[in-house]
Amino acid sequence: MTVATNPAYAGPNPKDYGLPDERELAAWIARSGYFPAFSPPTAASSSQTPAAYSPAVVPKAFPAAPLYTPELPVAPSASAATAGIPRVGEVSLSKIRADFPILAERVEGKQLVWLDNAATTQRPRQVIDRLVHYYEHENSNVHRGAHTLAARSTDAYEAAREKIARFLGAPGKDNIVFVRGTTEGINLVAQSFVKPNLQPGDEIILTVAEHHANIVPWQLIAEETGAVLRVAPVDDTGQIILPEYTRLFNKRTRFASFAQVSNALGTILPVEELIAIAHRFGVPTLVDGAQSVSHIPVNVTALDADFFVFSGHKIFGPTGIGAVYGKKALLEAAKPYQGGGNMIADVTFERTQYHEAPEKFEAGTGNIADAVGLGAAIDYVTSLGLPHTARYEHELLAYGTKELLKIPGLRLIGTATQKASVLSFILDGHSVEDVGQHLARAGIAVRAGHHCAQPILRRFGLEATVRPSLAFYNLPEEIDALAQALRQLTH
Repeated sequence: MTVATNPAYAGPNPKDYGLPDERELAAWIARSGYFPAFSPPTAASSSQTPAAYSPAVVPKAFPAAPLYTPELPVAPSASAATAGIPRVGEVSLSKIRADFPILAERVEGKQLVWLDNAATTQRPRQVIDRLVHYYEHENSNVHRGAHTLAARSTDAYEAAREKIARFLGAPGKDNIVFVRGTTEGINLVAQSFVKPNLQPGDEIILTVAEHHANIVPWQLIAEETGAVLRVAPVDDTGQIILPEYTRLFNKRTRFASFAQVSNALGTILPVEELIAIAHRFGVPTLVDGAQSVSHIPVNVTALDADFFVFSGHKIFGPTGIGAVYGKKALLEAAKPYQGGGNMIADVTFERTQYHEAPEKFEAGTGNIADAVGLGAAIDYVTSLGLPHTARYEHELLAYGTKELLKIPGLRLIGTATQKASVLSFILDGHSVEDVGQHLARAGIAVRAGHHCAQPILRRFGLEATVRPSLAFYNLPEEIDALAQALRQLTH
C-alpha cells in the first residue's frame, strides 16, 4: 500500500487545539486497565490461542483504576519554581532530579536540558548503583552453576523477570522473554510465531504511524513468504482512523502489529480497540510499547494483548535490554529462531529438545547485568507511581504545547487529543538540522530528523521534524528555555 502524503495540511489552529482535561485523562487511565496489584493467571488470559478467538468478542469495559490527586495546575507558569517546587505525587522534582547524575552535566558551557527522552531516557543513581553491585558481588552466568555467585546471579536475573511481569500485569514471569530491546522483540515474534504460519497471499496489518522497527521485520518475512502488508491510515491529527483499520481485516489476515504511542508524533493509539477489533476476526496482535511503558500505565491482561514489547533504555534502564510479553500458549506454539546453550533441555546429533518458554527464546549467555538493571529501573518507576508521573507529564505537555504555539512560524506535527510526551514541530524558514544545532548550542538536547518513522512524517508532507520529548524529571523552566531559544532563532 502506498501512503499518500498531505502537503496541504496546515497544522493546528491554536484556538482549536487542546489536550484532554483532567476528567478525560482520568477516564483514559481507567480504560487502560492499570492495576498496581499482581493479577494471577486465568484460563482466558493464559491459554487462549488464535484458533480459540471467537468472532463474537467485543471490546471489553475495563474496571476503573485507582486515580490520584492533582499536584500541579494544567499549565504550570514560568514562575512555578518561585511559587513552590513542582511535585510528582509525593516526591519533589528537586529530589527526582538529584537521582539522575547526568542532569547536572554542562554542555556547550550551558546547563544540560535533556529533551530527547523519546530516543533514550537517562538513568537514576539507583539503576547505576545496582549495576555496580551486580558486577562487584553477583557476576556469574545463570541457571547452570552450583556455586554461590551463580545462585545470586540467577536469583537477581529471575527477580527482574518477575518485576517486569508485575509491572505489565502479566499472569506470571514465564510470559516474559528477555531480548535486546523492542527491535529484537518484534523480530522474535515475526520470525518465531508469525512467519511459520504464513502462506503466499496472507496479510499482516500495520499502521502508518509505526517506527521502522515495526515495519522492516514484517517486510522481511513478507518477502520470504509471499505475504502482503496492509497499512491503516491516520487522520490530520495523527490518530488512527478506526473504520479504515477495521476494513483491512478479511479471511487472509494473519496478524496485526501497532505501536501504543507514536514515537514521531506522541499520539496514543487506542490499542484496546485495535486489539478487540483484531480478535473479532480471530487475529492475534503485537503492541509496540517502546514509547508507552514509561509514560502511561499498561496492563497486558486487561488489554488482552497477545504480544507486548518494550526497551529498557526508554524506561530509565540500561541499553541493550528489553522484554517480550507473550500469552503462554502463543509462546509455546512459537518456534525458536536462535539456537545454542541455555535454551535446550537435551541435545543429540539426531534431535534437540528445547526448554519451555521463556528459556527456549534465550539462547546463549544473556545480558544478565542489564536485565538486573532493568529490574531496578522498574522499581524506581513503580516507587513514583505511573499514574503520578503520567499526570505530571501530561501537565508539562499541555504547558509546552501552549508555549510553542506562541512562536511565530512554528507548526506542531501530531495534534491528536490523546498524546504522550512529544512536541514534534517544524519552524518556517529554518531546516530541522539548523534548529537542532541552534538548540544544542544552548545546551538543549532534542532530536532532529525522521526519527526512524519516515512513513508517518511523509503522511504530513515532511521528511523530518524537530522533536523535543519529555520525561517526569523535566521542568517547566526547561520548556521556557526551549521556547526562548526558538524565539532567538526566529528573530
